[in-house]
Amino acid sequence: MFETSRYTLTRRVTGTFADAVAATRSALAAEGFGVLTEIDIQATLAKKLGVTMRPYLILGACNPGLAHRALQLDPAVGALLPCNVVVAEGEDGAIEVAAIDPKAMFAVVDRSDIGPVVDEVRDRLNRALAAVAS
Repeated sequence: MFETSRYTLTRRVTGTFADAVAATRSALAAEGFGVLTEIDIQATLAKKLGVTMRPYLILGACNPGLAHRALQLDPAVGALLPCNVVVAEGEDGAIEVAAIDPKAMFAVVDRSDIGPVVDEVRDRLNRALAAVAS
C-alpha cells in the first residue's frame, strides 16, 4: 500500500482497522505522544466529494516535552508540528501504520542543534510503530 519512501516510517500490522487504531494510540502514548488531531479521510472524502475509499485515519501526534525543546531552539518549527501518523487499510485488506520520518521533515531546518531532538522523536516513533506491529 504505502510505497517505500524517504519520508515515512511504515509498518504492516495484523488485526482489524479498529484494533490498529487503538494499538497505535496506545503505542504513541507509551512513548509520550498525545493525539492532538484526528482526521478521518474516509468520512471526509465521502461527505465532501461523494467518493468511497477504504479506512484512512490521520492522527496528529505530539510529545509535549520534545516539542517544547524544539520550539525553544527555533519557534518556527511549530509549522512542522504535530507529527502525522496514518493508519490505513489497503486494497488487499492489509493495515499499515505510517509516521512522518522526522529526519526527512526537519531536513528543511538548517540547524544542527535541533538534531538531537529530531533523533529522539524518530527513535520514539520507531519504537511505537514496532510495538503496533508486534
